[in-house]
Amino acid sequence: MTSGMPTRDLGQVDGPLLVFGGPYSNRQATEAIIAEAARRDIPPWHCLCTGDVVAYCADPAETVSLIRDWGCPVVMGNCEESLGSGAEDCGCGFADGTACDLLSTQWFAHATARLDDDVRAWMAALPRKITFEVAGRKGAAIHGGWAGGPAAINRFLFASQPDSAYTAEFDALDADIVLAGHCGLPFVRQVGARQWLNAGVIGMPANDGDPATWFLILEPDGSHAFHQLGYDHGAAARAMRSAGLAEGYAAGLETGLWPSLDILPEAERRATGRPTRAVA
Repeated sequence: MTSGMPTRDLGQVDGPLLVFGGPYSNRQATEAIIAEAARRDIPPWHCLCTGDVVAYCADPAETVSLIRDWGCPVVMGNCEESLGSGAEDCGCGFADGTACDLLSTQWFAHATARLDDDVRAWMAALPRKITFEVAGRKGAAIHGGWAGGPAAINRFLFASQPDSAYTAEFDALDADIVLAGHCGLPFVRQVGARQWLNAGVIGMPANDGDPATWFLILEPDGSHAFHQLGYDHGAAARAMRSAGLAEGYAAGLETGLWPSLDILPEAERRATGRPTRAVA
């Protein structure tokens, strides 16, 4: 079911790999992650985005331009899949009528009006999976899920979900280590000797009460560390308000709290406002 999906291989990880998800049309956060990579002397081809370059925030075209000009590998997210194919909604996986579903209608229309055919073609050509090898282990980077075929691109996987959910993904990917995105929260999930690492997203906070966002660095020896990304979240929020976008997400950039918890399992809901400890 997955054999026809476009993929890309990075080969052996021979230096630090900076991994981040969800720029989310947040120009200020995107500028900050590019500057952070330069500060650490990590070249663009050793940086990896797990998708959703465009989403909630004010500057979709500018954010895509920054990512493309930088040249880092990018996994197709559900937002790229939808925008690249001319779909009518973001395909985020939100239940109909929920707050997340209603809010996404507005930002999707905002993004649709600002992206040209060249950007859409770039999105449509992105790989759904990027493979690599690190410390003798097979790795794969995806957006949401993989088991079950193309529709799994918007599958939400959270730290509290059972081992069986992750085992199915590891088996489908034939991978020992997976780099993922989509859910918006940074976390590590260990199942036996296999690891699922979600780097979190840079375009929105982690619902932890802190406006700073998160990224991950994977080392050539297979070790990893999560890091916070500080950026001008006030400017990003002001840009959203100037564009007439939903106040909930603009406020979220400033408070570090999500405007809706619709997608979260109970364990993750209870963690709202607690400091993120994605350091294992």
